[in-house]
Amino acid sequence: MNQVHKGYSPLTISEFDTLTGLLSNLLSTQESPVIIPGEAILGIEAIAAGISAPGRKVLNVVTGPYGDIFGKWLERGGAEVIEVKVPFDEVATVDAVAAAIERHKPCAISFVQGEAVTGGSNPTKEILEIARQANLITVIDSVSAVGAEPVLMDEWSIDFVAIGAQKGLAGPNGVSAVGVSQRGWAFLESNERAPRNSILSLLDLKRLDNSTAPVRVPANIPTLEARDLIVSLELIEQEGLEAVNYRHQLASSAMIAGVQALGLEPWQRNSNGYSSLTTTVRVPEGSNLHIDKPIGIVAPGDGELHDKLWRINHFGANASQQGVEQALVTLAGFVQKDPSKAIAAQKGIWENAK
Repeated sequence: MNQVHKGYSPLTISEFDTLTGLLSNLLSTQESPVIIPGEAILGIEAIAAGISAPGRKVLNVVTGPYGDIFGKWLERGGAEVIEVKVPFDEVATVDAVAAAIERHKPCAISFVQGEAVTGGSNPTKEILEIARQANLITVIDSVSAVGAEPVLMDEWSIDFVAIGAQKGLAGPNGVSAVGVSQRGWAFLESNERAPRNSILSLLDLKRLDNSTAPVRVPANIPTLEARDLIVSLELIEQEGLEAVNYRHQLASSAMIAGVQALGLEPWQRNSNGYSSLTTTVRVPEGSNLHIDKPIGIVAPGDGELHDKLWRINHFGANASQQGVEQALVTLAGFVQKDPSKAIAAQKGIWENAK
């Protein structure tokens, strides 16, 4: 009766260091990411609260609903927000971002790397290159990209990056992380309005510069979710991050091939902007087809997109030939078509990749 169940024992410093080390590897960084005790939206809001202040001008690129939300959080903190917004069936263009930087001279830029809701993927490396040339603080939401696309924090000079585990990493949704560069920490510390003693405080989570380990493990980290995330990240390392990314890319290509074989149209208009995490399909015009809840990995659109698109969540374990095939059978049932051509089309993608 005096024994404590191992699953409920406090997270040790060794486990904490293992987790932060695995996250550093995931983000290809020498920095130690901070652990966020909740779903990734908490880390995203914490970034907004930490960097926004009167007198700071931020260029916010909006290609989906989360960009809209982030801009409102920046405004709440007093920042001047300049918006580059595109229709949600498109992704940002490098030219539009470059023109906005040249015109408005912001101090920072923020955008979502991969849009799970719209099935779009922004030209992240190219946008960050422009931002680096302009010496901007860079903020990216990579929650729906990590594990499906490269997220190279140091090489791409990313100052703030939010990631979650429940999508491409096939992990828990109750714990997440934010990567912060040395320049990012300085930007936070120079903001008198940055939260302290708050769940939105990133500064309270920073390790001391001369410390290789925390004095203690942060008390608010959910222990079971943290251990689950360690397991998920270790499985990623066993498979190889490049292999995991490639598997998601293949799933995306196979799904697009199958969707088109069914005579359906991808929601995203530019094939260069397809997400590796989700594929979104335009609901045929003039049809009364709609779904109210997910069927397998096929889900209705969120919010204003509910009856405009279907979203196929081919991520994590479902980034596989079996996952794609099952989703195509579901889609074929929606539109009352024989799925055989779609199955053959997606099968060809996997076979040609071997």
